[in-house]
Amino acid sequence: MSPAMSTEEAVVERWVELTLNSYPAETLSFLSGEQDAFRNPVGQTLRKSLAALAHEVLGAMNKERMLEALDALVRMRAVQNFSPADAVRFVFALRAAIREATGGVSESLHKRIDELALMTFDQYMSCREQIFQLRVNELRSRMHYALASEEEEE
Repeated sequence: MSPAMSTEEAVVERWVELTLNSYPAETLSFLSGEQDAFRNPVGQTLRKSLAALAHEVLGAMNKERMLEALDALVRMRAVQNFSPADAVRFVFALRAAIREATGGVSESLHKRIDELALMTFDQYMSCREQIFQLRVNELRSRMHYALASEEEEE
C-alpha cells in the first residue's frame, strides 16, 4: 500500500485484482489494461461496483446502495460463462483483500461479507430467472411462428 493510498483504496485495488483473476487469461489482459470506459465497459463496471460495495461493507452498509452497485455487476456475470458459484465467488475475495490491506478481518466484517454474499446470490438468481424467462418466451414465439407458417402452407 502506497503512503498516499487509504485503506479503503488498497482494499478496492486488491479486490479488483482478485476479481479480474476470475476471468480467462486472454480476457484478463484486456480487462485489467484498458482504462477507456467505452472500450472496456466490463472492466469499468467491475471497478465502479466493487469500489461502491467496499465502501458500504467498510462503512454504513446501506443495502439500497449495495443493491444498486450489485445490479450491473451481477447482471454482467449472470450472462457470462460462469457457474453460479464462480459468478458470486468475487464476494469472498473481499476477505483476502481486507486481510492483505489491514492484517486481519474482524468478526463483524465477516458477517457483513456474508450478508453481501447472500444479497449477491439473490440478485444472481433473479437475473438467471429473467434470462430463463426470456429464452422461454423466445421459444414460444418461434413455435408460434412455425405453427402459423405450417397452417398457412396447408
